[in-house]
Amino acid sequence: MSVEDRLYVEARRRKGLWEASRYRILRRITQGLFLAVFLTGPLFGLWIAKGTLASSMTFGVLPLTDPFVLVQSLAARHWPELTAVIGAAIVLAGYLIFGGRSYCAWVCPLNPVADFAGWLRQRLGVTHSARLRPAFRNYLAFGVIAVSAVTGAVAWELVNPITAFHRALVFGMWFGLAGAGAVFVFDLLVAKHGWCGHICPVGAAYGAIGKASLLRVAAPARAACDDCMECFAVCPEPHVIPPALRGEKTGASPVILGADCTLCGACIDVCPESVFRFAHRFDTRTEPARRSSGAMAEPIASTSSLAKG
Repeated sequence: MSVEDRLYVEARRRKGLWEASRYRILRRITQGLFLAVFLTGPLFGLWIAKGTLASSMTFGVLPLTDPFVLVQSLAARHWPELTAVIGAAIVLAGYLIFGGRSYCAWVCPLNPVADFAGWLRQRLGVTHSARLRPAFRNYLAFGVIAVSAVTGAVAWELVNPITAFHRALVFGMWFGLAGAGAVFVFDLLVAKHGWCGHICPVGAAYGAIGKASLLRVAAPARAACDDCMECFAVCPEPHVIPPALRGEKTGASPVILGADCTLCGACIDVCPESVFRFAHRFDTRTEPARRSSGAMAEPIASTSSLAKG
């Protein structure tokens, strides 16, 4: 059993298996469904969606375009077709509602690869992690746009491992697995959550959208927090948690407003005290403190030591 699995033991005991695992399960189902709509064509001749996650047409009428691809196209002085502009507007509107970086946790096909690398790090006891600044992905995103402007090409799509991996899975272009393999090795041996948390410019673009998005994770029951640290241990972007979780004394909002939050729901699953839940950015309601029984204090303390260790 990995350290991460042990962190969920108390949550499963207190809330049940489904309540302690539902968002992890739902994320895998959602990722599989997004992939399935592209696979039905090559496998069964039923073309639900044609294209890739960068640009696609669903049922022949619904265009969807990655806004970051559109920005690169404009920088490269390639005026896109109207359908591409409409597709980018639809995607932008969707993520303004459901959270910019929800793309990273709920849609991106590389997310299970990165999660598996993180799980294997724990199984193998890999503790070394290079110190990388999360802001680097923002610099890289601006750099990609600059390169597109200079070269006249949609620069990132020439090397984007997300698109390459998607093409490998959907169209059998197996050389595209090389990028996914590089991401796996990087996250396993170089930096924990390295690719998604510090490198990927696509994640940076969706993070910019997420600054204004409606759907959020909140900590309305933060008064019940017993400092077990499980949420920090499982969160891919733990720096977004403290302002909402620790803001009771200062009156800060219980809503996690950090643009880096992926809305993965891991903190909701793992918390034995049910401190977190999904909410909207304007929902600042909080709940009064709940008194935990002494019988439950000891198991929580032992689980806390795992998170801190």
